[in-house]
Amino acid sequence: MRVAIITANTDIYRGNEENVSGEAIKEIVEEVGCEITFMRALPLDRDVLATVMQRMADNHLTDLLLTTGGSGMGAQDCTPEATMDVVERPVPGIPEAMRAYTMNMTKRSMLNRSTAGIRKDVLIVNLPGKPQAVKECLRYLLPELMHAVEVIRQEE
Repeated sequence: MRVAIITANTDIYRGNEENVSGEAIKEIVEEVGCEITFMRALPLDRDVLATVMQRMADNHLTDLLLTTGGSGMGAQDCTPEATMDVVERPVPGIPEAMRAYTMNMTKRSMLNRSTAGIRKDVLIVNLPGKPQAVKECLRYLLPELMHAVEVIRQEE
């Protein structure tokens, strides 16, 4: 399975911080044999994020596009909006399950605005921005995300 990773964080994009959450995603998906086809930090800019997601999906460059960052309550956070700008079919159960799972760890998970959906044959999922939250959520979701990609690709 081909995976693309977008870190939505202007400071990381500018090189002022390390991409710890993006690296955490990379490590976890590589552990299960996935191929990383794209990994980049992008600024918190709705149009930029949407454009890159759209191009990745429309050009069939990945099977699963995972984002980290930009899904909180901050004024600049726009990843969910950018995602919904490009998805053709929302998949609300994925972020609902993620938030339900993490509510046992911290009630602050209710403040995460992550979304998920399908564009063409690509599943797009917003993950939290904090490295530990990314690890917990992705380890929980990944088996089902892999199944979803199989279904989308009609391999099942």
